[in-house]
Amino acid sequence: MFTGLLVTLVVRETLVQRSPQKFFAIRYRKKEAFIMNKYFFRYVSAACLMATLCVNIHAQPSAAPLQATSTPPADAAIPAAQLLQPEVLVQLLRSPGKEKPLILQVGSHVLYAEAHIPGSEYVDAAGQDSGLQALRDRVKGLKRNQFLVIYCGCCPWNKCPNIRPAYRQLHALGFTRVKVLYLADDFGTNWVDKGYPTAQGR
Repeated sequence: MFTGLLVTLVVRETLVQRSPQKFFAIRYRKKEAFIMNKYFFRYVSAACLMATLCVNIHAQPSAAPLQATSTPPADAAIPAAQLLQPEVLVQLLRSPGKEKPLILQVGSHVLYAEAHIPGSEYVDAAGQDSGLQALRDRVKGLKRNQFLVIYCGCCPWNKCPNIRPAYRQLHALGFTRVKVLYLADDFGTNWVDKGYPTAQGR
C-alpha cells in the first residue's frame, strides 16, 4: 500500500515538473466533470420526483361537488347523529311493525294548517317563550325514552328560529330519543314537493 502511494506521488511530481499547466488543467477538468455530474444527478432526481407527483395528482379522482351530498352542515346546537333525513322518516312511517315516533311541529301554525306530516301534532313556535312552555306542557307526562321527532321547515335550516330551541329544551328535560327532521330549504321544498304524504287542517 505504501509503495503504491509512493509511486503515485512520484508520478504526480514528475507530471507537475514536466508540464504543470497540463497537470492542473487535467485536475481542473476532472473537478469540473465531478461537479457537473453531481448537479446533473440532482436535476435528474428532481425531475423524476416532479413527474411522479404530477402523475399521482392526475390519477386521483376529482372531488365530488358539495351539492352531490345530502349530508347536513355541521351544527353546534344539534349533533349530526340526531338529524333525520325526510326520506328516512317516510320509510319509517310506511314500515309496518316498526315503532312510530311522536311527531311534533314546533314552527308556524299557518304552515301547519296548510300542510303537515300526517299524524304530527302542532305545539307552537319554539322560538318564543310561549312556544317553549307549550312544548314542556305537551311532553310533561311522557317517559324520557319516548321516541320523538320534531320539525319546523318555516325557512332554510340555518335560519330557522324554532328548531334549535325546541331541541335544546327537550334535551334539557332529559329526553334521550329525540330526532330532528332535517329540512335544508323548507317544508314545502323538502317534503311537499317531493310527493311525501301530507295532511291539512288545524
